[in-house]
Order: sequence, then structure tokens, then C-alpha cells
Amino acid sequence: MASRVRFTELQLLLVPGLLTVVGLLSIYLASTRDLNWDWRDIWVSLAYVGAVLGLSIWFGIVRLRGDQVLFPLVVCLAGLGLLMVQRLAPDLVAEEIYTRQLRGLSAESPSYASLAQNQFIYLALGLGLLLATITMLRRLDWLKRYKYTWALLAILVMAVTAVVGTEINGARLWLDVGPFTIQTSEIAKLALVVFLAAYLAERRDLITQNVHIGPIPVPPVPYLAPMGIMWGMSLLVLVRQNDFGTALLFFCIFISMLYVATNRLSYVLLLVGLFAVSVYAVSQISPRVVARADAWLNPWADPNVSGYQLVQSEYALATGGVFGTGLAQGHPAFIPEVHSDFVFSAIGEELGLAGTLVVLLLFVLLTFRGLSIAAACWDPFAKFLATGLTVALGAQALIIVGGTVRLIPLTGITLPFVSAGGSSLLSNFIIVGLLMRISHMNATGT
Repeated sequence: MASRVRFTELQLLLVPGLLTVVGLLSIYLASTRDLNWDWRDIWVSLAYVGAVLGLSIWFGIVRLRGDQVLFPLVVCLAGLGLLMVQRLAPDLVAEEIYTRQLRGLSAESPSYASLAQNQFIYLALGLGLLLATITMLRRLDWLKRYKYTWALLAILVMAVTAVVGTEINGARLWLDVGPFTIQTSEIAKLALVVFLAAYLAERRDLITQNVHIGPIPVPPVPYLAPMGIMWGMSLLVLVRQNDFGTALLFFCIFISMLYVATNRLSYVLLLVGLFAVSVYAVSQISPRVVARADAWLNPWADPNVSGYQLVQSEYALATGGVFGTGLAQGHPAFIPEVHSDFVFSAIGEELGLAGTLVVLLLFVLLTFRGLSIAAACWDPFAKFLATGLTVALGAQALIIVGGTVRLIPLTGITLPFVSAGGSSLLSNFIIVGLLMRISHMNATGT
């Protein structure tokens, strides 16, 4: 029985489990000022901790081998996200009611009222998808076999969204399917990573052939053409959707996987140059891109409209100082979309610089573990797949954090596992499930 227990994983889960329970209790006490609490007040955290501990025990029962650090890292990030949404939801409801009253509108049924409940539901579904991915996906062959199907699926769902999707704040990113709203770029992200991994594994020897224009090495166009066409079509659809954050994420995934497959820095530099030219061209025809760039360079030029989010974000980060104001002791609800685009600013205000550094360290460790899994792969497809999936998580975190602290223009994508958002949470748990399955394959040689 001892061989079936993942001791390292279980021990590492104790810390995020304890932090999640204590964190929610702190939020409850700070919000209500009532010391007469019972366990029902923190049932969300208790249910979450019980679920993740149960999953770890199940992994041992089914003899899952491989990495035992990846899952605790994800549990810690997702637990922090659960705490932040539980903490922000009441303030967002109050802020919305106040705003609607100022405008003379009805304050009934605020849209944020079910935010915390939805986050918990999506988190439970995400854990279920992680379990299903690990349990049911015994081999990766069928993913590789249908590579063009995955690519076409990615382009199709984004194209449909660009035509009939729901538009919010100038971006058409969501597709209504019955009572659910799906951010289709999350489906496309997974599908395109699978396609790129399969194509690079199949054509790696041909792509790495030496082709020169004078002294300059360039990629062999005939063999890169199908991959470039699929990627280019997806970017065109993203431009139509006004979703440039996802376009940047796709580009990071693309060049990272190409570099791992070819080990050619010249290819990366060439593609970076082409991407820069494309961004400049898009900026000439898209007022949204120009507005984002202007707000990034000087949000104080229009602090009440275009620069409002960034200005409020800077106030929040400055207020937090080194150790923060404490959970439920700040006012992050002044930032629009704080539960999704600016959750990092909320963490900075209430947990301070120390809290934000811990979050960044968790993402660094998550990326390191994912790339370590990729480096250990003997199968080229598994190696490229693990690389692409890991870069998808790491680059997404880097892009949104960079936008929040004004290192780069704000892109509006979510912070993986931490931001509120069902589609992102579900797709990211599938990514972790795939990485854990690949790690098991590395350990067992299957």
C-alpha cells in the first residue's frame, strides 16, 4: 500500500490546503467582524481541500507516477483564485448596486451576485476534467493522428465566434451555448498546440534542413507552409475578434515550439520581426489597438475614461506596499474587471509586494516543472506537446501580469487559475492533466 501513496504530493498539498481554509476564515472575520463562526461559513474551502486531497489519494490508487510537484502548485494558485473571488464578489455587488442607483437604474439581481458560486462550480468541473484527462487518456497517438482536425476545429470555433459571438468592450470573444458562455479562444489554444506538436514531430527533420538566402538561414518554406497557414488564419480571425492578447499568446507558443523543434535562433528572430511588422500594420487600421497603446504609455492623460483601469490598478498596487492591507481590508473593487483582468492588482493591494512575488514564484516553478517534463520526454510529439502546453500557461501569466503593471499594453486575458473565468479554468486544468499524463509516461517508459 505504501507504494501507492504519493507522499511528496500529499505533503505539499497540506500548505495550500491550510492557506485556503485560513484565508477564507480571515475574509469572513474581516468582513463580518463576528467571532461567532462555524464550519459552515468556510465550507467552500473545506470542500476544495477535501477534493484535492481525494484526487491525490486516487492518483496513488491508480498508480500514477511521475511529477508530484505540479499538482500542488496548481492547487495553490487555484486556491488563491478561489479566495480572491470569494473576497471580491460582495464588494463588486455593492459597487454595482451603487453605480446603478447613481444612474437611476434598478439594483435588483446584480450580475456579480453568483460570481463566487460560479467560480467554485467551475473549479470543481476543472478538477473533474483533470481527473478525466489523466484517467482516460492512456496514449497520445489519437491526438497526433487527427492533427489537421484539431487545427480546423480551432479556426472554425474562432471564426464562428467572430461572426455570431457576444461582443463585450469592443471584443467578440464569447459564444453563447444555451445557458453557458464559452470563450472559444481557450478551445483554440489547446487545439492549436496539439496540431503544432504533431506537425513538428512529423516534419522535424525537413524543417531543420539548411536553407540560406545569401548568408542568412531561413526556414524551408514548403515544409513550414501548412503550419504557417493554420497559424496565420487563426491570427486573422483573432484580429477580426479584436483579441490581440490571445494573438500574442499564440505567437509566443508558436515561436517557442518552433525553437525547441529546430534549435534555430535565426528562425525566432525572423518571426519576431514579421510579427512586429504585423502589429504595426494592425495598429494602422484598428483604433482599439491605438487606444490601448495610448492608455499604456500615459494613462494619466485620460484618467477617468481610457486610462481609468490602469490608474486604479496603480493606486491599488501602491496602497498595498510590501505586505498589503490584509485580506478584505482594501478597496480593489474600484478597478473595473478586477476579478478577471486585474486580479493581480487586487492581490498586490491586499497581500502586498510579498504576495505578488509569491504568485510570480509559483508560476515560475510551474513553468519549470512543465519544461522539465518536456525535457524528459523520449517521444518527440510528447516533448513538443508538453512544451507548448507549458508555454501556454507561463506566457499567459507573463502577458497579463506585464499588462497589469504596465510593462506592456494591457491585453485582457486571464491570469491562469487565479482569475475568475470558467473557460480559462477548465482549459488550464486540461493542460495540467495532459502534463501529468506525459510525466507518467516518462516515468514508466510507455
